Amino acid sequence: MTLLHIDAVRKRFGHTTALHDLSLQLQEGEILCLLGPSGSGKTTLLRLVAGLERLDGGSMRLGQTVIDAAGGPFLPPEQRQLGMVFQDYALWPHLSALDNVALPLHRMGRDKSREQARAMLADVGLADLAERHPHALSGGQQQRVALARALAVRPRLLLCDEPLSNLDAGLREELRDLIGSVVRTHGISALYITHDHREALALADRVGVMAQGRLLQLSSPRELLRQPATDFVARFTGAHGPWPVRLRAGRLHTPWGEVAAPPACAALADGPHTLYLRSSALHLPHADVDIVGPYWPVQARVLGQLTVGEHTELRLDLHGVTLRLPVPDAHAPTTGSTLSLRIAAAQTLLYPAIPTTTQEELAA
Repeated sequence: MTLLHIDAVRKRFGHTTALHDLSLQLQEGEILCLLGPSGSGKTTLLRLVAGLERLDGGSMRLGQTVIDAAGGPFLPPEQRQLGMVFQDYALWPHLSALDNVALPLHRMGRDKSREQARAMLADVGLADLAERHPHALSGGQQQRVALARALAVRPRLLLCDEPLSNLDAGLREELRDLIGSVVRTHGISALYITHDHREALALADRVGVMAQGRLLQLSSPRELLRQPATDFVARFTGAHGPWPVRLRAGRLHTPWGEVAAPPACAALADGPHTLYLRSSALHLPHADVDIVGPYWPVQARVLGQLTVGEHTELRLDLHGVTLRLPVPDAHAPTTGSTLSLRIAAAQTLLYPAIPTTTQEELAA
């Protein structure tokens, strides 16, 4: 069942259009991540859902209730049954963690509100730190308090505005998993904003990629990785490229030579195209991996390496494109050497060639 229905929403700030007739639906119990660069409109959309901005066109409905419509009804934020988690935690510094979580529950009475607040703090792993004030908590612990406070009111919809952007890499992964676990345990829907594609793909049931106020693709993480709708989506979700190629009579002319075109090319017209690939399409010749379908042998130059746990991450130059590839330590070549690789042709991504331009123009 659809919980949030956004229909042809437009938003302008002066002469700048932040959202262009954007439509999407969020289902009950779903975590939907909106992914995009700064200025893509994702936070503007979140603020419209929260009631912190008024839309200029279209409408929004939460369940059967219209919460905003151009020239029509507007439901104030406090009546929308929403929870919000911000980048900067937004905790009251003079209150303990327990009292921060209990504050929005004050209508329940002191004893009941504090009891429910303690239960939520336990859910986020802070039962033993309930009496600490924000200054005595780490950034990750403060964000846990903020999450507990947002969920304590049992919202119909949780709104998260890049809640992990102020944390270091290790904490981001830990908090990301916690948010997913707690939200799903409580059966709450969530609209989650981020610019980190790894975060979105790991957390979400569906991911929407935005650019220049438009929704370019909305799909499952698996489909987003396997079938990005545009080259912008491919790049923004971590694909390497671009390499200019030309398709002619079932053959692909690439910077590393003429190769057999992958099956996906059957639907493409002959002519210039742009090729992208993900790290998963690259394999060492001696790797124990079954490559489905044809593969292309290529030579890459090793630019450098970095030890990451039990593996080494190589920085490679593959015909003008810099990419990263994890390899076992035993196979780590020296900097400046040439490395033989195989590209699984079926895992490559091809798009019609277009003139070189900025990311903003690509997304428009």
